[in-house]
Amino acid sequence: MPKRSDEWWKTYFDAGYVREYEPLFDLVTDRQQVARLMELLQLESGARLLDVPCGQGRHAHLLAEAGYDVDGLDLSAHLIAMAKQRGTGRTLRYRRGDMRRLPSAWTGRFDAVLNLFTSFGFFTDARDDARVIQEFARVLKPGGVLVWHGGSRDGVMAKFLASDWWQTADGTVIAQDRDFDPLTGFLSIKSLWQGPRGTERREHRIRLYTASRLAELMLDAGLVVEQAWDAFSDRPLTRRSSEMLLLARKE
Repeated sequence: MPKRSDEWWKTYFDAGYVREYEPLFDLVTDRQQVARLMELLQLESGARLLDVPCGQGRHAHLLAEAGYDVDGLDLSAHLIAMAKQRGTGRTLRYRRGDMRRLPSAWTGRFDAVLNLFTSFGFFTDARDDARVIQEFARVLKPGGVLVWHGGSRDGVMAKFLASDWWQTADGTVIAQDRDFDPLTGFLSIKSLWQGPRGTERREHRIRLYTASRLAELMLDAGLVVEQAWDAFSDRPLTRRSSEMLLLARKE
């Protein structure tokens, strides 16, 4: 059995997570990313989309506003509550759940599945990551697409930043120290906050993948990667791209 510390993802995505990454949660950027997703998906209004894990609904809410029928799933009760506060309706639904075991009733339901904002590679056992992709494939319709966005191991290592810091709106300074294990592929991040709300230390880790390894995992699940970009831009993926966006289609 894994140690409790190995399951950091069970408790990490709380109010502290939202505060830690506040500078990255920008409505203008969210709208730009959703516009890019719509351009890539080329789906008609009413198409069924799954955003998983959906976090606080940053993308799901905007996609529903744009006319899609959207489901969002996330394990974090805190983030799901935040998402629901943004609003729900006939074409926007949220539920708690584990992305390794999506509802059986969702088999073949979705025109597209979205896995965004480096929301992959959490689990100690790499086979769980493969199960996640298999679940994504299972809930897609034939010809449906998976859009995967996250860190690129090649690019992160090419420009590895061992330490970094930033400041939130309330003056809190957040510093991060990072370490990479080339055998497991885990990037470990230790965060230290200091500000009006005191001092706090947090730690999480994520397994980084290369585009080629992800393409292999997707192919094993019946998904063929058709295109790869440098994050949400229209530039092709390169070995120095820190983030990548892959579009894979179900055979």
